[in-house]
Amino acid sequence: MNITKDVVYAGVDDKDIELFESQYAVPDGVSYNSYVIFDDKVTVMDTVDGRKTKEWLEGLKEILGEKKPHYLVVSHVEPDHAGSVAAFLEAYPETEVVGNAKTFQFLLQFFPELEEKMRKIVVSEGETLSLGSHTLQFFMAPMVHWPEVMVTYEQSEKILFSADAFGKFGTFDRKDDWVCEARRYYINIVGKYGAMVQMLLKKAAKLDIQIICPLHGPVLNENLSYYIEKYDIWSSYRAEDCGVLIAYASIHGHTARAAEILAELLKEKGEKTEIFDLARNDMSEAVEGAFRYDRMVLLSATYDGGLFPCMEDFLAHLKNKAYQKRTVALIENGSWAPMAAKCMRQMLDSMKEITVLEDVISIKSALNERNMDALKQLAENL
Repeated sequence: MNITKDVVYAGVDDKDIELFESQYAVPDGVSYNSYVIFDDKVTVMDTVDGRKTKEWLEGLKEILGEKKPHYLVVSHVEPDHAGSVAAFLEAYPETEVVGNAKTFQFLLQFFPELEEKMRKIVVSEGETLSLGSHTLQFFMAPMVHWPEVMVTYEQSEKILFSADAFGKFGTFDRKDDWVCEARRYYINIVGKYGAMVQMLLKKAAKLDIQIICPLHGPVLNENLSYYIEKYDIWSSYRAEDCGVLIAYASIHGHTARAAEILAELLKEKGEKTEIFDLARNDMSEAVEGAFRYDRMVLLSATYDGGLFPCMEDFLAHLKNKAYQKRTVALIENGSWAPMAAKCMRQMLDSMKEITVLEDVISIKSALNERNMDALKQLAENL
């Protein structure tokens, strides 16, 4: 597939993978994107995951024809992108590898056998590399989402090769809505590093970008302000939508029933509401939802004098991804010594700018009339 006359897509789709990074369900697969720039010095932009090395090299050979690559640019050393570097250099040993100092430090940790034979070009912030009629300019993007990450701007065709930024789950050939799986990808993988993403967006704002070529998902070549605005919202930890995320951890169904009733009460009031059973629904989607909405309600049964494990896991995920700037309400359940609200409050207090509503609903085993009145009041308060 041609991105432009001189830039060709050379990536591969992985439709067999079940868990991305061994933790995120990807029912629609994922793409490992690679690109070829044809010029006086033919340049390959990134390799692919080792799962698809053979397929990628076969496709690359067909794209290159009789030409040989002069440069290989390594934007990110994580194995889903740099996993085929050694195999690539075995096929094209004369290729010069372009990266920053940390790129080569990490690359040699994965492939120590390349120490003596890899031909390196070390670049730094703002440095350029001429390919002929195309010029690459490199910008460091540390912790988006590894320390060595860099993005590359091609000056003549105004293309940003954005590494993991602006990527999404799903294969390259999918035509589904970008934002849902891009949000889940961003929040769960890059979300902790919002400040660093903001720094990258400031660099990007100074460039005339017409096309964004990420390492996962589709090439973006229209309405770029929409995608950039989403990244600005996500990386500044602002709520994307006005609504309520209801996340519950229920053992025998009574806490779940409270969650369902509250959701109906909020919907009756016209509130956008999404509900997650933390014991059964996908955790990464629940985390995504928590960041998407401006308010959240947590409901948990007490378990062994603390939290039901899936709620504790959920809150740990939120803390790790720097959840902040939200309003949260608490509902607990306990047959003899309710402790869930106290435990949830302690975990929330360790996060930034979280407003916890004071009125906690405490259920003793099963819902009663007093609880129902309290749920109605909570819906009103929210």
